[in-house]
Amino acid sequence: MAAKAVIKILVAEDNPAVLKLLQDGMQACGTVLTATDGADALLKAIEERPDLIITDYQMPGLSGLALYEKLRAREETRKIPLIFLASKGDIEERLRQYADGVEDYIAKPFFVREVVARAKKVTDRMHLEKLQATARRPGVIDGRLEEMNVIDLFQSLEMGQKTCSLTLSRGHEKCQIYLENGQVYDAAMGAVKGEEAVYKIVEWADGAFEIDFSGKSPDRTISRSTQGLLMEGLRLMDEARKGAEA
Repeated sequence: MAAKAVIKILVAEDNPAVLKLLQDGMQACGTVLTATDGADALLKAIEERPDLIITDYQMPGLSGLALYEKLRAREETRKIPLIFLASKGDIEERLRQYADGVEDYIAKPFFVREVVARAKKVTDRMHLEKLQATARRPGVIDGRLEEMNVIDLFQSLEMGQKTCSLTLSRGHEKCQIYLENGQVYDAAMGAVKGEEAVYKIVEWADGAFEIDFSGKSPDRTISRSTQGLLMEGLRLMDEARKGAEA
């Protein structure tokens, strides 16, 4: 089993209260470093080489945009992806043109859970990339659902537009799922095929997964999008839970 990949996130924000909220929230995504201004963030980016930087745009001294430009000017930091936190006006008028290495733009005011949710999609994808880089078998990633659950896996493979087979196992249960460019097109769990097979494993929070980037299926039993599958699976899971409580 591959070792758990550690994702390092640098959060740059000059408001201490907001910085603390973001720091606490981002713990779910990886190891969190903090910086109180752009200059501090630049130094820490050079020293620590974070996997992702979340930065406020309006900061005294070195702004978020200036930080971005200085990071892009250095060979050792130019590929670090960023998420900008800024007003809607600043995003549309000043930041939207900067696309190289910018993963997302989040408008202020925001809920911390929104930032965490959007950042987690990025860090989950990075987690898979790190696992792939250290995999014991070329083209095959394995891991535990306790570290990366089914929904996170699906969203990461969709974001990365991956073509692969995804095998999920828990005890004697096993589900085989196939994706093309991040979209699920076939699934089987014993005699259960297609969408119904996916719905059976959406709620799994424990077990093992294996991703084989050479895995293919000749069958196409699913036409619903990956996001559509997840939404329907969660809806069915919620209905079942309410029915059990009634």
